[in-house]
Amino acid sequence: MALDGIAISAIVKELREFCLEGRINKIAQPEKDEIMLTIKQLDPDGKYRQSRLVLSANASLPLVYITNDNKVSPEVAPTFCMFLRKHILNGRIVDIYQPDFERIIVFDIEHFDEMGDLKRKKLIIELMGKYSNIIFTDSEDKILESIKHISGLVSSVREVLPGYQYFVPKQEDRINPLESTREDFINNTLCKPSETYKAIYTSYTGISPMAANEICSAVEGLEANTTELSMESKEKLWKVWEDSINRIKAGDFKPVVLYENACPKDFAVLPVYSYSADSIKEYSSISELLIAFYAEKEKVTRIRQRSVDLRKIVATILERDIKKYDLQMKQLKDTDKMEKYKVYGELLHTYGYTIEAGAKQAEVDNYYTGEKLIIPLDGDLSAIDNAKKYFDRYGKLKRTKEALSELTVQVKEEIDHLDSIMNSLDIAEKEEDLAEIKEELIEAGFIKRKSANKKQRFKSKPFHYISSDGFHIYVGKNNLQNEELTFKLATGNDWWFHAKGRPGSHVIVKCDNKELPDKSFEEAARLAAHYSKAGGKLDEGSMDGQIEIDYIQKKHVKKSPGQPAGFVIYHTNYSMLIDGNIDGIERIE
Repeated sequence: MALDGIAISAIVKELREFCLEGRINKIAQPEKDEIMLTIKQLDPDGKYRQSRLVLSANASLPLVYITNDNKVSPEVAPTFCMFLRKHILNGRIVDIYQPDFERIIVFDIEHFDEMGDLKRKKLIIELMGKYSNIIFTDSEDKILESIKHISGLVSSVREVLPGYQYFVPKQEDRINPLESTREDFINNTLCKPSETYKAIYTSYTGISPMAANEICSAVEGLEANTTELSMESKEKLWKVWEDSINRIKAGDFKPVVLYENACPKDFAVLPVYSYSADSIKEYSSISELLIAFYAEKEKVTRIRQRSVDLRKIVATILERDIKKYDLQMKQLKDTDKMEKYKVYGELLHTYGYTIEAGAKQAEVDNYYTGEKLIIPLDGDLSAIDNAKKYFDRYGKLKRTKEALSELTVQVKEEIDHLDSIMNSLDIAEKEEDLAEIKEELIEAGFIKRKSANKKQRFKSKPFHYISSDGFHIYVGKNNLQNEELTFKLATGNDWWFHAKGRPGSHVIVKCDNKELPDKSFEEAARLAAHYSKAGGKLDEGSMDGQIEIDYIQKKHVKKSPGQPAGFVIYHTNYSMLIDGNIDGIERIE
């Protein structure tokens, strides 16, 4: 479920519990599109409690939630943050509501101005994907400031700029579901010729396709199209719809995360019917759910945004190298003709005296094979000159092959190196990881160091897991870490794992000279598969979603001479086929 009107309604209910009548004690802006308000509220026991309210207008991941965790803010507060501090710091939140069931939350805030007069302002967050915004207005809805300025060049529908009048961007032909009636639902909504669930979500504001589908799933045997609905089906569907609306009005929400193949797929705050009971996890609050559900997604989204420049550099060089390699391999294939030209030259030297002047071809005995051979000739040249011509071609192709044989190896090694760096970017989770990858690109000569400073040390650490048998497992996030793990952390009898023939992480199992149980072998192999280029997914290099993993004791792994960090050689290894499912393997943060 996206953050539709139903989810927003559940959030508003929770915000009213934790923030209503609370005072804004601190205002911070940890991200360019996100603010954090520290709220102090008097609880029913007469004690003050503190909550942190996060409002994010991130285009990829707009969110509102309550948390106890703080976030690091920039040393110099951004303009929007300073503006809010000036106007509503120590202000009291007197109302929180959702206008017309839209994906909007409005905070009414009372504060004293410089003259000591009581004023009211509105802090509005719009949770609308790429159109998300945080807008600050006066009591008459005049925009004072916004975290994103939207001019007429960006949107011809609605400009969001200081001095403009704020209005809710309503969707035409859609009505507030909290105001729906039986007659309207049956006679209008369910009479639209379309898929039944589509007729619902296109008729009402704040209803997502997933929510509409769940409502339809509650009616067993419901017809797929509204044109096929019987009156009995319409009545059953109305009962489910009415029950859902009554739950929303009563604030009767049950936050759950829905799982598919052990992975969180979606979430809901109303009863769901299309998932089995063992694929649902309940949460005590919508904020707890959102934090858990979006934590990984937010982390990946922000890191991917910040790795765009590095990805572009790697992708550009990789594309160039692949084209170069394909061209070199084509040229190398053409050198297969050189031996033929050598034989032509030798045979013409041998039988040249028998060939008539001006002949276009010569049929001779090939003493290498014992068969007849027809050699094309240039009629303007003598047999000896034709032989020289063929020897020249042979010499040129031989020199080309010698040069290309070395160049293709170099280019292929660079492609493999870039592939491994791209895999490192895929599994990076923190800023430190990106900094370490950038350092590797600098050391490899792919990009230049901007400052004259020497190489810096970074705090990026490898992934750390504990096997079911209690063995510590370390997974390198990039080639520099792979090198560190294999040749500094690991000792001779520790076990080393890596996906066969593909970019991926070095996985080290610290054994402390103990025998490694089969279960730990499998878990380490799963980690090696998961953190390889394929990530354990089915592709042409895997069998039924499985990847071949090489494993060997570290003492048999050697540094590959002249190769970049993390590239090794080994022999007499063991192998296993396994998938990249690492659910259940404990990770230590």
